[in-house]
Amino acid sequence: MTRDRDAGEIDARADALRALTEAGVPHLVAGAYAFFEYTGIFRDTKDLDIFLRERDVEDAFRVLEGAGFRTEMTDPSWIGKGFRGEWFVDLIFSSGNGVAVVDDLWFEHARPGRVMGVDVLLAPPEEIIWSKGFVLERERYDGADVNHLLRACGEWLDWDRLLMRFERYWEVLFSHLMLYRFTYPGERGKVPDRVLHALMERTRADIAEGNHVRPVCRGTLISRVQYRHDLDHLGYEDGRKWDEAERVTGKENDGGRERDLPAGGGR
Repeated sequence: MTRDRDAGEIDARADALRALTEAGVPHLVAGAYAFFEYTGIFRDTKDLDIFLRERDVEDAFRVLEGAGFRTEMTDPSWIGKGFRGEWFVDLIFSSGNGVAVVDDLWFEHARPGRVMGVDVLLAPPEEIIWSKGFVLERERYDGADVNHLLRACGEWLDWDRLLMRFERYWEVLFSHLMLYRFTYPGERGKVPDRVLHALMERTRADIAEGNHVRPVCRGTLISRVQYRHDLDHLGYEDGRKWDEAERVTGKENDGGRERDLPAGGGR
């Protein structure tokens, strides 16, 4: 994955990994590097995606600055960057919609790997699917990545944890699983029947409840721009803002913390 890239660019990525590792800043490698490790699919990439908890971002900035990087908080809700000249690494602590927050479970279930000569931890495939599942923009659609991860890892995924991750957004997971079945009809068995039965039962129950009266468009959770017309001209409430308010209320009702997810699980 480094053959056709500028040596300075590769050195910048490797130096960032070494600096964070030597300083003991907890971090995970995701993006194209983790995708290649899990699926064997090569994808040239212009950056290095480093995932970490929000509380560790300032330490990561300090370490990278000591290694010759310029840092900035690009979007305080989910991403910062470290620049060395024209090259950069991404420091990601949540999905862009605020749903897939990097928490302790990302680290508990991380897998060892080696990237650019550095021993690293790779983000778990379950959490990568969780994060990518909401990237459904017109100019960037990660559904194919989800399909490839399901095909490569489905037999050993922790499906209980994946279901818990998508709990509020189970329809999003269901849509990806149905598209997977369409894409790989000969490998449908990699998604456990019990998972599909559970999601179909939720669908039947949802249908029985009837239509929701509140005019909310949750499309803004899967695309920042493609549903602006619905909000600006059709009078729909912003489903992302509604969802954020719901999550905050849930935290308050639970003592100000997200509910812990189980570490175990399986098929």
